[in-house]
Amino acid sequence: MPPRVLQQFSSEVPCADPVEITHMQIRRLFIALLFTTLPLLGADTPKAAFSSVIVTKKTTGHAVDVDVDITGWKQLHLAVNDAGDGFNTDWADWAEPRLVTADGKETKLTDLKWTAATTQWGSVRVGANAGGMPLQIAGKPVAFGIGTHANSLISFALSEGHKFTRFKARAGLDNGATDQAGGDSASVQFQVFAAAPAQIAAAAGTAKAPHPVAVAGPEREPANALAGLDAGAGLKAQLFAAEPLLLSPSNIEVDHLGRVWVCEVMNYRGRNGSRPEGDRILVIEDTNGDGQADKQTVFYQGRDVDSALGICVLPSLDGKSTRVIVSCAPNVFIFTDTDGDLKSDKKELLFTNVGTPQHDHSTHAFVFGPDGKLYWNVGNTGKGVSDKNGNPITDLAGNVVTDKGQPYRQGLVFRCNPDGSEFEVLGHNFRNNYEVAVDSFGSLWQSDNDDDGNRSVRINFVMEFGNYGYVDELTGAGWGTAWKKANEKTKLPDDDKPLYHWHMHDPGVMPTLLVTGQGSPTGITVYEGDLLPAPFRNQVIHCDAGPNVVRAYPVKTAGAGYTASIAPVLTGTRDKWFRPADVCVAPDGSLLVGDWYDPGVGGHAMGDLARGRVFRVTVPGAEKYTMPKLDLASPAGAVTALKSPNLTARYLGYTALKNSGAKAEAELLKLYKSDNARLRARALWLLAQLPSGKAHLAAALKDADADIRITALRAARRYNLDTHAATAQLVGDTSPAVRRECAVALRHSKSADAPALWAKLAQAHDGQDRWYLEALGLAADRNEAACFAAWKNAAGANWNTPAGRDIVWRSRVPAAAPLLAQFVLDAKTSGPDKARFLRALDFIPKCKERDDALAAIALGAL
Repeated sequence: MPPRVLQQFSSEVPCADPVEITHMQIRRLFIALLFTTLPLLGADTPKAAFSSVIVTKKTTGHAVDVDVDITGWKQLHLAVNDAGDGFNTDWADWAEPRLVTADGKETKLTDLKWTAATTQWGSVRVGANAGGMPLQIAGKPVAFGIGTHANSLISFALSEGHKFTRFKARAGLDNGATDQAGGDSASVQFQVFAAAPAQIAAAAGTAKAPHPVAVAGPEREPANALAGLDAGAGLKAQLFAAEPLLLSPSNIEVDHLGRVWVCEVMNYRGRNGSRPEGDRILVIEDTNGDGQADKQTVFYQGRDVDSALGICVLPSLDGKSTRVIVSCAPNVFIFTDTDGDLKSDKKELLFTNVGTPQHDHSTHAFVFGPDGKLYWNVGNTGKGVSDKNGNPITDLAGNVVTDKGQPYRQGLVFRCNPDGSEFEVLGHNFRNNYEVAVDSFGSLWQSDNDDDGNRSVRINFVMEFGNYGYVDELTGAGWGTAWKKANEKTKLPDDDKPLYHWHMHDPGVMPTLLVTGQGSPTGITVYEGDLLPAPFRNQVIHCDAGPNVVRAYPVKTAGAGYTASIAPVLTGTRDKWFRPADVCVAPDGSLLVGDWYDPGVGGHAMGDLARGRVFRVTVPGAEKYTMPKLDLASPAGAVTALKSPNLTARYLGYTALKNSGAKAEAELLKLYKSDNARLRARALWLLAQLPSGKAHLAAALKDADADIRITALRAARRYNLDTHAATAQLVGDTSPAVRRECAVALRHSKSADAPALWAKLAQAHDGQDRWYLEALGLAADRNEAACFAAWKNAAGANWNTPAGRDIVWRSRVPAAAPLLAQFVLDAKTSGPDKARFLRALDFIPKCKERDDALAAIALGAL
């Protein structure tokens, strides 16, 4: 599903592959969520006779007392919900539950048999918790009771003429929750009902369950939507659109006219069939510029776009037609409006066999890059990519695009031409890289979801062609194997878990820019406008539906990579149904945020079908929503479009300028001479494609701005403009980031002097910069022996330095094996370094040198 966290399945269900869950688990999760009480009950649901406070680890004793008058009740229904925060690890116990008569006589509820019982994870058990272990609350045994897990309902029929007047219990968090790594996030609410909601009757097999509709209290009404949110410093939030204009947006796009294109999803997993006519692609408009949408157009509806997760809008220059790329596993479609009425007139396949249908780890949105290419990605159920005829794609590196470890694994990120040609895999081994963002320099940014509940959600700068470490590169084993092994001797703190979760100790794994903790990451963009305050400009803006937040991640260059911090943009502080699914930049520089709006997130469940929101984030005084008009008929007007913060406007500007050829050169040069590096980069991508492109690149390669030099080298690669000469010119650059790009450019080079250039780059490694080291590893791919020999020869007797040992550790050639053995056997080598050098031997293909090195280490340990 769009915002997706399989938290309890991934973190609590013991299985060989925590990402894959059985149909029975999915069914059980859906049924449990279907029967959840407070957040999901319809108008016909009886009022709870008891509702506890939200119980967390901060609650005294991790429990609350329950005492309910049940005089005359015929039924007793015990409910546990997850408090609406979407996080799990919510193991809950009904401790010492008793039925009490007026004279004080008590009957254990556990002596009765329930008529129905459901739980979101595990099993409802008498005398044991949901996982089958002894009941414990706050570390103390429970004398008798019932263990379950939010969301849960347990129903009892009380005998005719019973004398019970009170139901008493202690309701609390089981230690199965509080002892977990994610236990600090455990939060539940306990409730007691006298009458069965329709959902419970259905669970008992006595009625047909309706689709539950979230309670229509005033806090859920669109009029009160903003009351639950907080905007970041200097920002102002507006409600741009809400139900009934749209429902459950999984992905959005904002076009050059400010219209919001929406993937509206209802037919998702357990809800599949809720809308027999199929899901919809909508266009939402604010026709009077007051900041509130007032018009809806259905662009397309059909079962073929059920649970679509991505949309990209590419209008024609004359405004008479629009191509819309819709990502909906297992297909990628191009819908075309040929006559400008915002209705699809033609449907074509762009790619197929891309991912698992109805799975949010599959095919995600396309974005148009500054180089004229399309960028997109799939999560770890993407599996591979085939062309429109079903033929598997082979990328420019000569690899079939599949996740079978030859060489790619798990989630993938791609680049291709608009027609699907010149296909490249730019990175692999992600878990669920939900969307990719590309800035004006051509840098890629993604989020990635951890195996849920492990507080390892991450933000990545995607160095092209890198392995990002979700599973073991050699074996495909999940992160838990490495974590278990690391804890065999001494238990490590949970703060170390991200290092093992992403296999960061293995050579060949790219660094992580930022770990954001527990979450459910979704849409991402790069804000290159100037309406929002300075801290948000030129920064990655990202949605995380789990903790109900949209954030910016201000980055700073650090060697060949980056560091990042966090700045909130929009937070569901009081409304935990706020589930931001996507964020886009409008032509006026404001942000539009699509809100899935749901009581929960993850488990492939969908708790609400009746709501959906789009919020606008702007600044005080800019509440009006008016779009600048574009003039694409002249180069000057097209340059204005190219300068837009909005991607669709930039696409139109790029297309018009590309079509103009040399006629656009003068205007592009004006833009290139501006003082805004990102605008200069946009101009450079186009200047490089002109007949005079080599001259423009030659000047850019000498530019004072490192980002422009990087862009120039990338443009040389992209347009086959003597990449090797450009690389040779920059290998001695003062900027590690520029040298990083030189390393990327050297990958698979067939030039005779490539090893010498690599050696020069390697000699500049400082022994501290993992980004730089991994770039060197990428550069040597398929040419490692020659590169390693050139470096060893150039370094001479001075190779054995911290930086040199790094290079040996990262190398995968037989010649590195005896040196690794030498490091391991050196008494001065620290324990952690011995372990990493020994691990590096695993990555050298089997050969005599490796066998001899292992034998020497074994003998040295005797």
